[in-house]
Amino acid sequence: MLDKLPGESLLATLTAQSPQQLAALPVDRLAGALDKLTASRLDAAQAEQLARVRASLLPETTQQLQAFRQKQAELVQVPYLGLGVVLLLLAVGVWLFRLPPLTETTEQADTVHHTLMDALRHSHVFYGVLAIFFYVGAEVSIGSFLVNYLSLPEIGHMSEQDASHYVSLYWGGAMVGRLAGSALLVWINPRKLLAVFAAVAGLLVLTTMLTHGQAAMVSVIAIGLFNSIMFPTIFSLGIERMGPLTGKASSLLIMAIVGGALLPLAQGVLADHLGIQHAFVLPMLCYGYIVFYGLRGSLIRNPAVPAASAENA
Repeated sequence: MLDKLPGESLLATLTAQSPQQLAALPVDRLAGALDKLTASRLDAAQAEQLARVRASLLPETTQQLQAFRQKQAELVQVPYLGLGVVLLLLAVGVWLFRLPPLTETTEQADTVHHTLMDALRHSHVFYGVLAIFFYVGAEVSIGSFLVNYLSLPEIGHMSEQDASHYVSLYWGGAMVGRLAGSALLVWINPRKLLAVFAAVAGLLVLTTMLTHGQAAMVSVIAIGLFNSIMFPTIFSLGIERMGPLTGKASSLLIMAIVGGALLPLAQGVLADHLGIQHAFVLPMLCYGYIVFYGLRGSLIRNPAVPAASAENA
């Protein structure tokens, strides 16, 4: 019954149990209940009550919880190690092959006179850097919280192991949407399509925040489908008509993916204070900014850098 209880009832139920009764509970259910309460908005009295429950646990129970959490952490070690090895091999491959500069399509910048700040002074580059930062941050934040979110009793009411299967649907939707979006970009203005996809993604986040059960599950997973075209579209718009500064602008845009490391931390802080479901307000705001970038921020207001500027500098 633990999975079905709301926060206050769950806390009262755990408080009423003796240490022996808590030890008799399945370790995964007990861990899930404690994690749910930790992520809930507790007042001072409730937080103190939860601390007493933790302190009352038998040493064997505490060891079982630690072993369970260690096992859960180990489940993601191999995929991340594999990803790290693949990225390392890719980096080594790029370094060994010494890919030639694309002098046929872009002017080579004068590295003495052209700096990153020169590129950043162009408004569509500056806004594009922020757009990449917020997009990657929103995408990674949602993906990082999916397992915990879907396992909530009021959302998916499933174990974390079952919830992990739905994460592949979220990322798989991005792949399917990338193929469909590429076809749409042939016929639709990329700025308008970017704004539409970001608006739909934002509405899906709002839907999952305001609903429960199946509706909340479907809406949050469907966000991946509309994440699909955002990165390549923002990147292309950010380097548009940059001439010899194309390399500098692209460097800035690539560096902006650090949002994928910072914004999940910010959402975690929000989850500690607002709860997991309401913490999704952060990705919603990110998608709102991307709507702005598609409609206004990506418009080129600064004159393009002439090809001769590097030579005359």
